[in-house]
Amino acid sequence: MGKEIPAEKSLNLIRGRLCDPSFIFRPLSASSDSNYSKLKFIVSTSITEGCNNSILLLGPRGSGKAAVLDLVVGDLLEQFPDSVSVIRLNGLLHSDDNCAFKEIARQLCMEHHLLFSKMASFDENSHFIIAMLRECGLAHKTIIFVLDEFDMFAQGKQRLLYSLLDAMQSVTSQAVVIGISSRLDADQLLEKRVRSRFSHRKILFLPPSRDELDGLLEHLLSLPADSSFPSGYVSRFNDKIKNITSDRRFKDILKTFFNAHSTVNSFLKFIFCAVSLMNLESGLLSLENFKAALSRMQRQPKLEAVRDCSVLELYLLVCMRRLEVKEQNSYNFISVMKEYKAIHDSFQTSDYYAQNVCIRGFEHLRERQVICYTENRGQSQTGEYRPMKLLISASELHQGMRSHACCPAILLKLLDH
Repeated sequence: MGKEIPAEKSLNLIRGRLCDPSFIFRPLSASSDSNYSKLKFIVSTSITEGCNNSILLLGPRGSGKAAVLDLVVGDLLEQFPDSVSVIRLNGLLHSDDNCAFKEIARQLCMEHHLLFSKMASFDENSHFIIAMLRECGLAHKTIIFVLDEFDMFAQGKQRLLYSLLDAMQSVTSQAVVIGISSRLDADQLLEKRVRSRFSHRKILFLPPSRDELDGLLEHLLSLPADSSFPSGYVSRFNDKIKNITSDRRFKDILKTFFNAHSTVNSFLKFIFCAVSLMNLESGLLSLENFKAALSRMQRQPKLEAVRDCSVLELYLLVCMRRLEVKEQNSYNFISVMKEYKAIHDSFQTSDYYAQNVCIRGFEHLRERQVICYTENRGQSQTGEYRPMKLLISASELHQGMRSHACCPAILLKLLDH
């Protein structure tokens, strides 16, 4: 196998970083005020002081809740290898109480090398879990219960949450319940008996600040100086990254991106897309890579639908738009066909199709959800007489037609006037 060129090697290195949550969130955890530090302090205090705790990690999907938790748990397992046991449940899989208790019993048996019985009843699993909590507490071992999709466990009778939190009221137990949810009101879903036993500690995961983003970009994209890369290549690559990130146009790209995507996860996807577009001949990233990544991330389905339309369908859309401009708020296929014929008679266009062909074009537009019926009433009417409306704005229609490969020039002119 030939020697790997520096450009390919740097590409693989950065891609590997972007897929490694522990590498990504390590710099975001450096501050004493970070969510990592707050969570680690609460859990480590519970371990060292032998007390019970319950915490909620709240924030939108992709904000790094699970990644930061995994980082904390990994560090605590290294720091207290014989004093920590981790049980993981997911509300999408284990929201049924019987299923949840069975899964906890199974993981506890695996952790402590015990024989697990699939045939055990709900009560038997419940008594086993309470007994294990008591035994682990006496052995000064903390059990960390991670409940992903916490709000799913807060539905129904909430027997799992009540049983765990009630068992944690005992002096002998030593456990931490950590709930992860994208619902900010997850704690309000709890019943009174469960809420009274909950610690009401919440850690909120917010979008990263500008300074955090700058630090994260440098952390992810800069090549290490003491690596196997040629020294000249490393300095050129890192200098190029600094020039890009300090460029006002790059800051505008980031601002545009974060107007629609504010989570760390979406930002990582954006960076991954930009890095994947890197020119392997030069071996350097460019501002154009980030521009192209932005356009790919900001897909607009309605614009793509217009670009995929036939010429006849473009005529129908322009006719509908012209009727709206004429303040004809209610129109149907028949009135659109009248406008279509008026355009043909005025400009003698060659693109004139029979009514049955136009009906098929109309149905295709409706299937693509570019147009729709204005109301469900009147289903007894035939499609030609039912009121219709556009589901695309004038600017989207104009932009889609301008980028259409076969759009007649007359249509753009008709749309502008």
